[in-house]
Amino acid sequence: MANDEPKVYHALAMPAEALERGGAEILRAGLVDDELFVGAARAFKDPAVWGDVLADIARHIATMMSAEDGAESEQEILTQIGEAFLTDLGAPEVKDRVVTPRKVKKVVKKKAVKKAAKKPAKKVARKARRNRR
Repeated sequence: MANDEPKVYHALAMPAEALERGGAEILRAGLVDDELFVGAARAFKDPAVWGDVLADIARHIATMMSAEDGAESEQEILTQIGEAFLTDLGAPEVKDRVVTPRKVKKVVKKKAVKKAAKKPAKKVARKARRNRR
């Protein structure tokens, strides 16, 4: 017997502030039957800028998860995310290590992402690298 129920994909809405200010979507991820689907725009020429974007995403997720259940701190959750990320990329697993994120000006990252749609990627990447130092 075939399943006649329509398939529905539940997409997240963009925050109102982002819609009001404009910009460009650079990354989208979704799960369908436990399979990850990813769409990405080639917003940056320098791959290191993507590292900054992924780190910022990890911080947002850690903040959200910590606020929702309060069982673990943002730092504990960020450590777990970082260790899983490195392990999945092939780095050796390290036990009892605490990952301490470096202090980064959020304004610089937000500006880099915002300007990605307007400026050539090379200039955005150069500015992001300069501000990481």
